[in-house]
Formats: sequence, C-alpha cells, structure tokens
Amino acid sequence: MALLQLPPISAAAALPSRSEKLPRTKARIALSTTQSPSNARRHHLRKNRHKLSAVAEGITAAAGDESVIQEDEAVEHRESSARYDWTEEWYPLYLAKQVPDDAPLGLTVFDKQVVLFKDGDGVIRCFEDRCPHRLAKLSEGQLYDGRLECLYHGWQYEGNGKCVKIPQLSAGAKIPASACVRTYEIKDSQGVIWIWMSHKTPPNLEKIPWFENFDRPGFRDISTTHELPYDHSILLENLMDPAHVPVSHDRTDWSAKREDATALFFEVRERTDRGFAGHWGRERDRSMPDYSPNFLRFEAPCVLQNNREIVDKNGERHYFSGLFLCRPSGQGKSMLIVRFGNTQQPPLVLKLFPQWYLHQNACKVFEQDMGFLSSQNEILMKEKVPTKKLYTNLRSSDVWVAEYRKWMDKVGHGMPYYFGHSSISLPKIPAVVEHAPAGFVANFSASQPAKGGVGTMEAPNPANRYFRHVVHCKGCRNVVKSCHSWKKALSVAAALSTIVAILVSGRQWKVLFLLSTAVLLAGVQICSTIIAMNTTNFIRTHRRM
Repeated sequence: MALLQLPPISAAAALPSRSEKLPRTKARIALSTTQSPSNARRHHLRKNRHKLSAVAEGITAAAGDESVIQEDEAVEHRESSARYDWTEEWYPLYLAKQVPDDAPLGLTVFDKQVVLFKDGDGVIRCFEDRCPHRLAKLSEGQLYDGRLECLYHGWQYEGNGKCVKIPQLSAGAKIPASACVRTYEIKDSQGVIWIWMSHKTPPNLEKIPWFENFDRPGFRDISTTHELPYDHSILLENLMDPAHVPVSHDRTDWSAKREDATALFFEVRERTDRGFAGHWGRERDRSMPDYSPNFLRFEAPCVLQNNREIVDKNGERHYFSGLFLCRPSGQGKSMLIVRFGNTQQPPLVLKLFPQWYLHQNACKVFEQDMGFLSSQNEILMKEKVPTKKLYTNLRSSDVWVAEYRKWMDKVGHGMPYYFGHSSISLPKIPAVVEHAPAGFVANFSASQPAKGGVGTMEAPNPANRYFRHVVHCKGCRNVVKSCHSWKKALSVAAALSTIVAILVSGRQWKVLFLLSTAVLLAGVQICSTIIAMNTTNFIRTHRRM
C-alpha cells in the first residue's frame, strides 16, 4: 500500500493551504575549544590522513552517480536533536464507529497496553489493560451493567476507573484505593479516537491533528482499519513510496499498472521538528499544461496525508485526500486507519460495489506488500545498523523515505526505539509474544464480536485477513456472520429439496425441485465465496506453494 495516486486533471488546481514556504535551517559546525582552529585542523589531518584519503576516494566515486541521494544533501538534518517525547503525543487509537458496543477492546501503543470500551451511558472510555488485583487483562473481561468487569475474580470498574465491586470482600469492608485502575485521556476528533499517552503532562489539545478536507461539506470517505505484522516506521516508509505501486499492486484496482512504473519527481517545501511536506508526481507529467502535483504532508508522531485540489471544466472545486493514521502497536506490529475521500460524486460503477468488497480489496493491497515489509523488518532487526548502510535511495523514487528516516534521526531519542538514517536505537526489552487462546472457553470467547472470529476458522491469528481487518470492521463482520447463517440455511433447504425430488413421482415436480436444489446450492457457493474473500489471504499466483 502506498500514497494515494489521485486522478490526473486537465484544469487548473489550487495547492493546499499550510503547505508552502518555511525557511530551511542550516547545519552548525562547532570548532574545538581546546585548540585554535588552524592547529586543530593540522592535528586532525595528521592523525587521520589515511582515513581521510579513503573517505575522499569514496566520495569521488559516489559523486558521479547523480541518481543516488548523497549524504551532503542531508547536512541540515545533522543538527542537534529536537525536543521530543513520544508520550506527549496523540495517537490514532480506533475509528469511533467501530468501537464495540458489547465488549471491551484491547489495543497497544508501542509497548503500552490499553483497553477501550463503552460505559453504561455509551461514552467511550480507556483504561490501562490490567487489573490492579493480579494484572489480568481487562480486555479479556466483559461489560456488566455498564461497568468493565475483570473475568478473573469479578472486580468491576466504572468509567472513571474507580473500582465499585469486589465480590471477595467481607460484608462492610471498604474497597481499597489501590484497586482503582489507571485511565487514559482520549478524544473523538472527526470520527477517530485519539489517545494521549502521558500521565505526567496534561493533554495538549492543539496537537490533535485536524484535517481540513474531512470537514468540508459533502466530503465522503471510505475508512478501513488494518493490523499489520511489521514496525510502524516500515509501514509509513511503504506509504510514502509511490514508486512501488505500479509493480507490487499491478491490476489490483483501476489505476495500478506495471507498465506505468516510471521516474518520479519530489519537491521538499517544508521541514520542521514535527515532520515535512512537499509535492510529488510523475516526471513525465510536469510538462503538461495546468498540471497539479500531489501534495504530501507527514506530521508527528505518525500521520501521513496526500491531498489534491482540483477545479473542473465547470469551475467547480473538488478536494481529494488519502489519509493514513498509523499507530505503533509493539515491536514488529502496527495498526493503520486508512481514509480515502473526496467531495466529488463517485461514478455510478463504484456505487454498485458493496462496502465489504472495497474493504477486502484494501486487505489484498496490504497482503501484496506484507512479505516484502516483514522481511525488511527482520533484516533491520538482524543487521542492527542505520538505514543508510542498507538502503540505496534514489532521487527519482525514494526522497520521502530518506526524509522520514532523517527525521527519525532528529527525534528518535524521544522514542522507545527507532531506526534512523544515520542512527539507531534498538528495543531494550524483547518483544512479548502473545499466544492465541486455546480450549473450549477460549474458543467460545474468540467467537464473540470483538474477540477475533466466528467459530474456529477465524480464530485469532495475525496472519489471517479476518483477524487483521474484519474483526475491526462491524460492516464486514456482519457480512461474514450473515453469510455463515445463510450458508447453513440454504444447505438445509437444498438437502430437503433433493429429498423431495427423489420422493415425488411426477416428472415436472422432480425437475422443479432439482432446479430449486441447483439454485439453493448456487446460493451456498456465493456465501462460501464471500466468506473466503473476507478470510483468505492473497497469494501471488507465481509463488511455489
């Protein structure tokens, strides 16, 4: 999956606001305070003569390759680090409309586990995902009379985190203050639940991202949520990479075609401590009259948007957005909320496709990249070196990738771990491996709406499409459940129709019931196909299985 390649236009287009000019900073080089500049330079040259000679030879050899992004282009990124604290940020937690009504939902931000649920008044609440009693996960609990109940010993919590019931207490005994659970500040903004991770610093509401296009009259979007088995930085890197779309996603939709792979141009218009922004497009399109490039903006901690503003032949202005809200959900894991939208009426053919079909096609796109990105994650963890020692970044395709990794150099010190362009900080604590539940009780729990599947076919499994998307989408989940029910009903009806066809004596009746059986079996096949499309991963046909 990558940046949304918004449709080409023939009319003039205005560029997005907040995008234009900010002054670029310059790198500062500090001289030694213990020696004079001239003496220090002579001493340094004598001491490192051979090393400098080798470096000079390498620079000379690389300078001839203008297609590769060179180190000297990143001088301004080698400033002192910017102030950054990963907890003092708002992270996209979940789509508000997808929060379950009847069960708690366990989520993570980096290595912090939280539980999201609706209290008795329908207000969305967020707690630390552990019971103060014996550290059991509250996300494995249940909602009881509007309270969150831990299913280990039945302790119950109100929306403010206060423990209001402990079944094991003696009559008249007071509930200890330490039984209260830690809460997190959350806000619903434009249909997305954002979480503030710091308990030391008050929430900064000004840091909640606001997306102008999504607040415009008539703006419609298709939103999907996906769990993915690789680091959030690799996910963002992939989303900033329009060059791979024609190849990796060839014919997946109406726009990606392998033969359209070509050189791209990138113009960085803004760099700040919180990200960067600029224009991009196909190099061959720059000479087109009234051509308007795509506009990309990356904002800390992990928000990426690709916008376009179009004026049609009638002078009407239309706005298009591809919005990617990424959340780090642990080592080698991430969660992504994708929102594609515009103010233009969709074509009739697009209206004919049900929403679940568009969602499963989005799943297919991510599965096409999954093997590449998982292996990339594995190599970064194995090699334990910055990306500049591993990547060969091209000017014609990888500018945003280089910009992002250099931004990580500047702020990575304020993250639990990071992979930068010139620096790296590996996780200090090994990843926690979460095992899928087993046994009758766990299987029953897994069959509930927010827990991971229907029966055993879609039991919790990060490699399963159902677990990665459908479990987070009420619409797709209901489609799968309905298809399971219809499949069973149609199968029974087909069996009865077949029996009746055998028992009746009239030829016309036999033909009628056999035709009915055929129609019913076709319905069974359609239901099976829909279930498979929502639960079966994409596999490239040329792969040897």
